Amino acid sequence: MEVDLAGAPGWSQLSRDLIEVIFAKLPLRSLVRSAAVCRHWRTVVTDPSFPSPHRRRPWFFIYGHNNVSPHRNQAFAFDPDDSAAAWVPLRLPLCPPDYFSGSGGFFLATTSSSSLLVSPLPRSHLFHPTPPLSFPRSNPLVSVFAPGPKLLVVGGARLIGGLVDIEAPLATEIFDPSTDPSSWQLCPPLPHDFRSGNSSQWLSSALVSGRHFFVHGIYSSLISSFDLHLRSWSPVRLLRPPGVLFSFLLPSRSSTLLLAGLATNPDASPSLFIWSVDSTSLAFDRIGAMPPEMLSQLFDGGADDDSRFASLKCVGLDGLVYVFNEDHSKAYPAAYCQVDGTTCTWRLVPSLPFPVNRFHKVIAFCSPVPLASLFPNFNFTDLI
Repeated sequence: MEVDLAGAPGWSQLSRDLIEVIFAKLPLRSLVRSAAVCRHWRTVVTDPSFPSPHRRRPWFFIYGHNNVSPHRNQAFAFDPDDSAAAWVPLRLPLCPPDYFSGSGGFFLATTSSSSLLVSPLPRSHLFHPTPPLSFPRSNPLVSVFAPGPKLLVVGGARLIGGLVDIEAPLATEIFDPSTDPSSWQLCPPLPHDFRSGNSSQWLSSALVSGRHFFVHGIYSSLISSFDLHLRSWSPVRLLRPPGVLFSFLLPSRSSTLLLAGLATNPDASPSLFIWSVDSTSLAFDRIGAMPPEMLSQLFDGGADDDSRFASLKCVGLDGLVYVFNEDHSKAYPAAYCQVDGTTCTWRLVPSLPFPVNRFHKVIAFCSPVPLASLFPNFNFTDLI
């Protein structure tokens, strides 16, 4: 039950400006709780002009998919700005998606149908279907970009008779509900060089300056960018620092990119390094490495060979890099690095809440969470 504290002794002395400054420093879940205290605070928090001088970092999401028992699927979210440092279990849709991702404040999922399912974060169960894709696919790269928002679908695997067709390139598709709410726009497909690994299992991606959508081969190190204004792909180039075994391309602040990957180390076991990358020249500079003792905590102590590193994955956004182990052996442990210029600060992520089921596939992503979507009266159709 809400109460009105605006006239209570002490609270009435706080100016609205001071309340806004205090609230802007709170993590999102604390803001929602504050809005439930009284009508005055709810008015402040839900006001569209509510400022945010404290830049909130993107949340980290993990979705575990069980191929045999869909009821064992689980999803969790982690807010790095929340001092409670606790994972938030998320509700899942009744019909489990085949593929799960997130971008720009939205969950994005595909099922056996040809539509893309969209839900505002963190409401992972309130999906709305888009019009059918022109080319149904599994495991595509998906992204949300402004203004709009608009949806982008790149690559993915096309199944024919239960087999993957790698010879038929799938067109890049864009959905802009403001200009055509009934269909997808067709654009040139991912360059042919990516044909042997054109799904999200083999590719990482990064949107830079709201215009250039970079696609990077995790193992091939091939890279190309799609210009969202010109609707064309750049020539394919190679982005492979010396000794890299596999790497993930991540969006950073402004027009720069980050590359996080495992590379050989002449004096020790392979290490997890981070490079800054110029988005125009692709020149790279190593800026940090995960501490060896932290990297070892992501694995069981039994295996000594380098093959154990194959289960490492990286996601990130706005200078935040998450590294996690998609193997169940230690219940999917993770760590993150905050990159500020050339400074890297590493921390372990708390363990997932017990019990954690065993999954056949683990998907993770980073995304901002819009404050408005956390309130019950949020209208999804206002966004898309």
